[in-house]
Amino acid sequence: MNNLEKTLSIIKPDAVERGLEKEIKDQFLNNDFKIVEEKKIQISKSEAEEFYKVHQTKPFYNDLCSYLSSGPIVVMILEKNNAILANRDLMGATDPKKAKDGTIRKKYGISIDKNSVHGSDSLENAEIEIKFFFKD
Repeated sequence: MNNLEKTLSIIKPDAVERGLEKEIKDQFLNNDFKIVEEKKIQISKSEAEEFYKVHQTKPFYNDLCSYLSSGPIVVMILEKNNAILANRDLMGATDPKKAKDGTIRKKYGISIDKNSVHGSDSLENAEIEIKFFFKD
């Protein structure tokens, strides 16, 4: 059954800083994702706070926002059948130490905070997150 979805993916500052953009994009392309749109940007702390507002009650919220705004990021719209689940599988667990071999976070993640990539966790959030970075 055809279930074409779009999801947001972010290559986070730690991965951009280490020059891993091409390797990470290749991971997506090699797993049949289409990169529909992409751009390299740097966001402010207030933009990061807005983006991560779903986490604002969590203890890691402030660090997360500081980190996402600490350097350039690459935001991408990925498309494929069941893209959200497929992307989450490819990224691996939030904690790189717990991520499965072959996943992006296992390969490139440094820590639970600096785990190299972000991906939308639901269709609803994918829509919100895509609109956040790619205003039509």
